[in-house]
Order: sequence, then structure tokens, then C-alpha cells
Amino acid sequence: MEVSMTLWVLTVVGLCALIGADFFIGRKPHDVSIKEAGIWTVVWVVLAVLFGVGLLIWGNSQAAGEFFAGYITEKSLSVDNLFVFILIMAKFAVPSHLQQRVLLIGVLVALVLRAIFIAAGAAIIASFSWVFYIFGAFLIYTAWKLIQEARADEEEDDWEENKILKSIEKKFGVADRYHGTKLFVVQHGKKVMTPLLVVMLAIGMTDILFAMDSIPAIFGLTQDPYIVFTANAFALMGLRQLYFLIGGLLKKLVHLSYGLSIILGFIGVKLVLHALHESGVHVPEISIPLSLGVICAVLIVTTITSLMASKKIAAAEAEAEAKKATAESGEKADIEA
Repeated sequence: MEVSMTLWVLTVVGLCALIGADFFIGRKPHDVSIKEAGIWTVVWVVLAVLFGVGLLIWGNSQAAGEFFAGYITEKSLSVDNLFVFILIMAKFAVPSHLQQRVLLIGVLVALVLRAIFIAAGAAIIASFSWVFYIFGAFLIYTAWKLIQEARADEEEDDWEENKILKSIEKKFGVADRYHGTKLFVVQHGKKVMTPLLVVMLAIGMTDILFAMDSIPAIFGLTQDPYIVFTANAFALMGLRQLYFLIGGLLKKLVHLSYGLSIILGFIGVKLVLHALHESGVHVPEISIPLSLGVICAVLIVTTITSLMASKKIAAAEAEAEAKKATAESGEKADIEA
């Protein structure tokens, strides 16, 4: 799809306007209700759909298909990332009314980092077609690691700061408490960071790791930098509201890692086939409609099986609690007798 510089500028300006409106509306720290989060989640999804329809009308069906496939993939990977965000928020005991500000800045940092990675990825792909082999192999490896982690059934109930973040904290110092939305305060005659800034840095650095699998994944669906960028932008911009909307439901998506591993593995194979095709080897290539269908089907099945499994786990826990309560009441009755 041919994209003029004018369209690029208009798109970036439009996205900046949306981000600005989002920041203006949520500029005052407050506890985000389920209703507010739900409304804004729907708004961002509708905007993404309208953008995709616009690509279909003024572009072509392939561009629209690539956008929707990329958007859905990035959105599903973002949901998995929310697990880590929850751990970070808990680690730093972020007050509920400040969490939206942390996520907003985190999303802005993520957008800038993704733009840099996308530009670098597009430049590398344009110069070296063999990089598809590396991307494909990396995604297949990542898919395998996700399966291994899911099988291990080890819940991460804590999050550890990396060495870079620890060194920054040591150099600048950190205040002993939150000071509203301030990022720096003077404490004992020295200017130090507030815990709020530390959390923002933690989420920004964590997104670098997230980009390591999400960027190769979307390049496996389209090599158009414009579509890669816009799909990432729309997926990330609704992430803040999604955090508050489904934060309590994330633990119920017990099979999400399996679903994401299938998607990443599928895209990895697609990339390897594309690389072989580019090298002159006659192999079948996976079309965008097929990719979109597989991604949607996997997510639907994963969600249904996750909710069914969670329901069984909850029922088993309730039954165990009932038996325990019955046993305790029986022991108490025996003692009184």
C-alpha cells in the first residue's frame, strides 16, 4: 500500500489528537469505574474498526485484512502484558487513583519505543530479506517457551526490578511516599524521584521486552510500516482502559498462554515460509484471510476453554471450603459435647 508523507503526517497528528483528548479527559487522578473503562474500551475498539474500514474503502482489501490481523494479534499480546502491569502496580503499591496516570504515560512511552523498533525493523527487512528466518525462528522459540511456562504452572506472584532500574534509583534516590502526580520532589535538601516515576520507568522498560515478540509477530502478517505502526498504536491506546475493565478477569484466562503460543508459532511458520519463498523455494504461503481466521479462532477457543476451566476450579475450591467448614463445625460440636 502506497502511503504518502501527507497521510503519514495526518495519521500521526490524528493519533496525537486522540492521545491528547484521552489525557485531557483523564487528567484529574481518580478511581476508574467499570462503566467508564467499558465505555472507553468500546470507543477505542470502534475507532480501530473505523480505521480498518477506511483502509478497505480508500486503500484495498489486503491492507484492511493486514490491519485487522495485526490489530487483533497486538491486542491479544497486550492482554497478556497486563499480567505484568498488575504485578508492577502491586509491587510499588500504586494508589488506585494514580494507576490511570501511570498507564497513560506508560502507553506513551510504549508508542515511542514501538515506533523506533518498527522503523528499525522496516529498514532491516528492506535491506536483508533473510531476517525473516530469524524473526520466524524467534517466534517459534517464544511460542515453545510460553508452552513450557504454562505447563510448569508456576504463578509469578512477584515482580523483580532489573539492574538498570535499580541503578537509576540508586543514582537519583527515591522518595519514601507518593506525592500526587509529581515525578520529582525535594527531600532532605536533595531532588529525588517519586515512586510514581519509578513505576512509569518500570512499565516503559518492561514494554521493551514485550516489543521483542510483538514487533516480529506483526511483521509476519504485514511488511507495510504504516499498517504495522497504526495497528500497534490502536492496540496500545486502548490498553489503559482494558486494564481497569478486565483486570479482575485476567486470572480466569488460564489458557491464554497456550493460545498466544499457538498464534506466535503459527506466525513464525508463516514467516519461515515467506522467507523460503523469497529465496526462490517453491512453498505455499499463508494468506492474510487464513491468518486472520486462525488468530480469531484460537482466541475464541482459548477464551471459552479458559472460562470453563476457571468455573470448574472455582467450583472445586467452593466445595473444598464447604467440606472444611463442615469438618470444623463438627469438631466444635464434639468438643462442646
